[in-house]
Amino acid sequence: MSAATSLVSQGQDLLARDAGLLWHPYASLDAGARYAVTGASGVRLTLEDASGSHEVIDGMGSWWSMVHGYRNPVLDAAAHAQIDSFSHVMFGGLTHAPAVELAERLVAMAPGELAHVFLADSGSISVEVSLKVVLQYQHARGHSGKQRFAALRGGYHGDTFAAMGVCDPVDGMHAAFSRPGAEQLFLPRPPAARLTEEGSWEFDVVEFAAWETESRALAAAHAPELAGIIAEPLLQGAGGMYAYAPAALRVLREIADAHDLLLVLDEIATGFGRTGKLFASEWAGVVPDVMCVGKALTGGYLSLAAMLCTPKVAGALDGAHGNGSALLHGPTFMGNPLACAVANASLELLTGGGNPRAADAPWSGQVSALYAGLREALAPAAVLPCVKDVRVLGGVGVIQLHEQVRVAEVTAAAVRHGAWVRPFRDLVYVMPPYTSGAEEIRLLGAALVAAVDHVHGP
Repeated sequence: MSAATSLVSQGQDLLARDAGLLWHPYASLDAGARYAVTGASGVRLTLEDASGSHEVIDGMGSWWSMVHGYRNPVLDAAAHAQIDSFSHVMFGGLTHAPAVELAERLVAMAPGELAHVFLADSGSISVEVSLKVVLQYQHARGHSGKQRFAALRGGYHGDTFAAMGVCDPVDGMHAAFSRPGAEQLFLPRPPAARLTEEGSWEFDVVEFAAWETESRALAAAHAPELAGIIAEPLLQGAGGMYAYAPAALRVLREIADAHDLLLVLDEIATGFGRTGKLFASEWAGVVPDVMCVGKALTGGYLSLAAMLCTPKVAGALDGAHGNGSALLHGPTFMGNPLACAVANASLELLTGGGNPRAADAPWSGQVSALYAGLREALAPAAVLPCVKDVRVLGGVGVIQLHEQVRVAEVTAAAVRHGAWVRPFRDLVYVMPPYTSGAEEIRLLGAALVAAVDHVHGP
């Protein structure tokens, strides 16, 4: 049996064994997997299905996390070195070098005075921890009546229960679940905005003024009950790859300050350069009280996230008495040394060991090249009758249709043209690895345009 035949057989066998056995994200049990992965290297995946083997460019970056590509030698070496030392140890009462180094790196990279770090298992858990911190902060200051959060319509913050509570309750993915605890306050979604080639933001100023007026009024009316505000800065990912103006973040910061609320910014998808700034909040010059990071933190290798907060927040908890003095969360795999070691290597790759905001920081040049490449590669989609909009922000490229995407058909067509994508709603979008080259971005864009035209064209 040839190597190629063996791979195909392996992939088809995996698909057959998977069917009806494993749930996949946001899918029914009988939906199963459409493709089996039999290899990954650089920015490419080797997929298998009933028709054979397909080498494709990974336009999803493993759900926006694999920024350095697969089998990256630096990250591989970091993982091997840590395994040779120890792969895990409990974090209760103990510490270790990878966790301390990672916390120091995150504090050095973070905007403003985000000086304290909680290491979490995943992005959703970091949101859970951030919400707990805000409630404990208000309780420690004698404001036990402040139990609710203000969040933006269109927002998504994870699939665990408290995180679900601050996701859009109507247009999100969690309408089937009752909302535990306090019902949250939802502010209107800021008007859509677009980054111009000159680097300025275009948006409807009349709509923005109306949004600001309504948001300030809603927050003021409910201020005695509110503990904090949570938002994805600048780009709502699962809410439709929807960008809004940096000015809206400044309004949220002002609302929080006016009513003694904490501002939580969920940078899980937007952090570490994805929008063209190291953190998306930097487009607005806004520093949150609490910030969540994840996804690209380990370069997509292992599940790890973090919550960072300011001394004001941490100090309130430390100054409290009884249970209020402890941050009441402690995952079994908190501060996992293996994940922390890989995260340190990933952040070193992003920054080149220098100033992470310098023009010559590796991530900056990579994302700038992605931005330029995606703008050129996706531009042909704009003339297709089925396409409503084409937009690019940093390393995010979006083709928005006039109708809901025929997901299975577009995915299959993209694979045939050499790209892996996972469309949703009316969007065919990409968040490729930062290490994607110019030719790979050209091929990725051509595959998306061809797939959209084939499935949704006349």
